Amino acid sequence: MSKERSKVLVTGGCGFIGTWVLRDLLGRGAEAVVLDYGDRPERWRRVIGDACESIPLVRGNLLDRKLLADLFERHEITHVIHLAAVLTPGCQNDPWEGCQINVQGSVALLEEIRRRVDRIRGFAYASSVAVFGDEPDHSSGGETHGTLPMSFYGAFKKSLELITDQYWRHFRIPSVGIRPQVAYGPERELGLTAGPSLAARAAVRGERYRIAYSGRVGYDYVEDVARAFVRSALETPSGAHVVDLPGEFADTTDVVEAILHAVPEARGSITADGPPIPAGEPPRPHFISTLYPDWKTMPLREGIRRTVDFYRQKQPTH
Repeated sequence: MSKERSKVLVTGGCGFIGTWVLRDLLGRGAEAVVLDYGDRPERWRRVIGDACESIPLVRGNLLDRKLLADLFERHEITHVIHLAAVLTPGCQNDPWEGCQINVQGSVALLEEIRRRVDRIRGFAYASSVAVFGDEPDHSSGGETHGTLPMSFYGAFKKSLELITDQYWRHFRIPSVGIRPQVAYGPERELGLTAGPSLAARAAVRGERYRIAYSGRVGYDYVEDVARAFVRSALETPSGAHVVDLPGEFADTTDVVEAILHAVPEARGSITADGPPIPAGEPPRPHFISTLYPDWKTMPLREGIRRTVDFYRQKQPTH
């Protein structure tokens, strides 16, 4: 990586993972610029601290081509981390809008990178295990059922993986797509799989909480996820890569026990019960360690302990 200070555009930087990506970038001495349609979130201050005041926030979306071009030039962007997306429920409810943001918006971003291919030194983007279908053992269809996306969101993310491959083949724009599993940790609040994070917070607060799903799935601690995006953007190798994060596979009962290990007094208040969650396990994983051999994964119990410690520090004192 060049010794010149990196100036990293983070799309969707107001979100859960985006906030931790910004914290990681600032910790490395990089400059960050955020493109998001939302306001400056309170979670920035809770996670990043006073340093969040130095982060420029450009409000808008990827379909505003003039705004996007101006942003790249005004801030002299050198690297890009692309997190902005319409998530599964939104894509299912309005596939047209989901396609516009997740596919057309991503192409708009890649076009700005193409125009500055000599200056942009790295590109990392969020893919998803939603590109895979249900587990083969659960398949009721043909042999390919377990490899096809089961949602519009998964189809759009698979499209992005194919599109970035074309940008490498034709324009030599290198990229790394990251497929997290269930991302958990402090400030995760939305979605069914926010359950473990919300349960850890409830345990600290002395509240009751039920994780509303069951089954075994992979868990990626948010600092690992953020580090994957940052490292992939700052150290993008040649080629169009898509990698899986090797999170720890665990049952929801294991998650509850990890929380209770950190907060023993919460026993009886934190439970898990609900329909099984699709594992979304890659049939042939291509782990991030193939790009970065020194990669290490946070064990679930340690990640839960860090989540608990975060909320303990944020608890009001009386």
